[in-house]
Amino acid sequence: MTDTPWLSRPAARTWRCPPPPTAVRDFHRALPGHTPTPLTELPALARELNLGRVFVKDESSRLGLPAFKALGATWAIHRALAEAPDTTTLVTATDGNHGRAVARTARQLGKRAHVFVPKGVDPAPIAAEGAEVTEVDGDYDTAVRRAAETPDALLVQDTAWPGYERIPAWIVEGYDTLCAEIDEQLPAEPDLIVVPVGVGSLAQAVVTHYRSRPAGRAPALMSVEPENAACVLESLTRGEPVTVPTGRTAMAGLNCGTPSSLAWPFLHAGLDAAIAVTDTDSARAAAELGALGVDSGPCGAATLAGLRAARHLLPDLGPDSVTVLLNTEGAPR
Repeated sequence: MTDTPWLSRPAARTWRCPPPPTAVRDFHRALPGHTPTPLTELPALARELNLGRVFVKDESSRLGLPAFKALGATWAIHRALAEAPDTTTLVTATDGNHGRAVARTARQLGKRAHVFVPKGVDPAPIAAEGAEVTEVDGDYDTAVRRAAETPDALLVQDTAWPGYERIPAWIVEGYDTLCAEIDEQLPAEPDLIVVPVGVGSLAQAVVTHYRSRPAGRAPALMSVEPENAACVLESLTRGEPVTVPTGRTAMAGLNCGTPSSLAWPFLHAGLDAAIAVTDTDSARAAAELGALGVDSGPCGAATLAGLRAARHLLPDLGPDSVTVLLNTEGAPR
């Protein structure tokens, strides 16, 4: 038995869904300055955990920003402005990296950006991209509500709710480029993919990619959240989406209390396992990744913390297994 917040769902391996659109990857390839992010192998970690090979998909520098979020923001804004080219202001809420990606894209396109942040999020990196930043007296869900109420602006939000799902769906599509790169870079079929979860949009993209492949062995997919904001783990445990109270966590980008309504059906059907980790564990994992040459922040390092915590709970993994950790952000600067 274990005290680790954990859920295993082996039946998810057989679930299948339609694939994402292939145009996304070509769009990103054409963006100025775009190059695939590295997939770094960590043999010392594999030996320690008694695994065959461990790789880290390193998103600490993506399109000039320290996180993967630009993949979703650029594609969704491209799609949205194709339908509403006269839009002058983009608005969003963020725990950090998504808002910065929206602000950067808006500036590059000659648009204005207004970004709402929950209390405790550093507004400086977002403001440095030229955005107007409003700090709300509340959590991430409160910031989302404030952004959605902004008049005369196009909402570019990376979480969905009933009646607002089209743009979040485009954001999820944009994240597929990350998974497509892993397919090209990985020298063997993966046995386990570990993904950090906030509202679940990246995890939705991962589930969609790996549960829609027509051939190859289906890997196990495991989500990792902060113990203080484990909305997906709690929702999976109850079998329905729920909102949980959130507390302070160093994993600010994962500090979300409600799963995206768009992501939930994919997470419920396609995730094999879910685990929650402490700030202490994620900080230790970030330091370890740094020592191994991988620039990682608390959210990105949560995947290593989750793998460590779940290693003895994953009996199907062994000395021949291939694991991929998604390092979704670089260290805070």
